[in-house]
Amino acid sequence: MTLTPLEYFSSLVRQDDSIPLFESALALGQDAHPDLDLSACQIEMDTLALKLKQRLSSDASHIQKLRMLNHFFFQELAFAGNINNYYDPDNSYIDRVLTSRRGIPISLAVVYMELGQQIGLNMKGISFPGHFLMKLSVQSGDIVLDPMNGASLSREELEERLEPYLEQQEYGDELPLAAYLRAAHPREILTRMLRNLKAIYTDSQRWQGVLEVQERLVILLPDEITERRDRGLAYANLAEPQAALDDLEAYLALRPDAEDADSMRERLPELRHASRRPN
Repeated sequence: MTLTPLEYFSSLVRQDDSIPLFESALALGQDAHPDLDLSACQIEMDTLALKLKQRLSSDASHIQKLRMLNHFFFQELAFAGNINNYYDPDNSYIDRVLTSRRGIPISLAVVYMELGQQIGLNMKGISFPGHFLMKLSVQSGDIVLDPMNGASLSREELEERLEPYLEQQEYGDELPLAAYLRAAHPREILTRMLRNLKAIYTDSQRWQGVLEVQERLVILLPDEITERRDRGLAYANLAEPQAALDDLEAYLALRPDAEDADSMRERLPELRHASRRPN
């Protein structure tokens, strides 16, 4: 039996200890691009990785592999940030990033880390505020990289990037940098990718896009009832009152005292009325 895109995604992210990041991130594109050939994209990645492997000596160190990967990815393949059209949703879809060689930090990182894994580098993502990063642990410590250009970031540069976010959150003078450099779990990375898309589609009032993202967030974060609330709001904007009603009532049942509970309750009578109309 052929799985639907959502069933396939659900099968990929079900177990915390075995989420295949690249495959799961690639699958996000099935909503926006129904003709997406997942196998072809994976073969393309495997082909690129094989090309890189053939250039490496059997005794290449992690540092040597990293330098080769950086040159291959940013110079030969010419991957880069899509500075001119940063908020294009396609920057978040791995299939489009592979085609255009343009993306945003998190999507570039997913491709880069997959290549790294295939040549024996245990790359990890870092869900750094405002700009996704990557790291590789070597004997001398962690090398933190910017996925937009492969630059290695010093402690001072990282603290400088972090400081504005700490000020906004009213932290003290001490910068708890290490807490922001931990390895991000694949579920966390996928969540960030989807929430990027959610923000883009919401800002442009593309409610079908919002709904497709919310369907995946509900699967990815089954204990986050706010994602079901947001799916309900997407349904409401698409004039699907019964589905909206189901989600908002479920949210209020679990969060009756939420800050937005009253505003959500105010929507229910209209949704109930609309759901009873003949169609």
